[in-house]
Amino acid sequence: MSAVPIPQMHYRSMRAADLPVVAKLEKELYAFPWSAGNFRDSLSAGYDCWTVCHGETVIGYAVLMIALDEAHLLNIAIAENWQNQGVGRAFLRHMVEVARNAACGIVYLEVRPSNVAARHLYRTMGFQQIAIRPSYYPTTLGREDALFLGLTL
Repeated sequence: MSAVPIPQMHYRSMRAADLPVVAKLEKELYAFPWSAGNFRDSLSAGYDCWTVCHGETVIGYAVLMIALDEAHLLNIAIAENWQNQGVGRAFLRHMVEVARNAACGIVYLEVRPSNVAARHLYRTMGFQQIAIRPSYYPTTLGREDALFLGLTL
């Protein structure tokens, strides 16, 4: 799906007041979610933490760690009822622009091989597989590898 502008959708820096909503979305979306503390630590560390909002409602979030000329997208998610409408693609573009504006030459991320929708999005956005991180993610049956991807800017 292409990124279609949605009226009243905008991006803003994540605030401490957003943490309960962000943590709630995270728990709804993932079997092994980040905690509110993980997001709080990311804010405290000065990572680029963003939300995508429809009006005043947070419908997605992302955490980008920038070091020197590299960016690592640690987390990005869109509320389930907003998926498959171009919101994730537009938000990912925004996060890539954040990295580009910080003079980064590459954006890295990990993705589960089982997350077919995310893999398709990343592939169509130009991310290339660099490596496999064995047993990176927890699962209900043990561990799952991570595909380590990069996008040269």
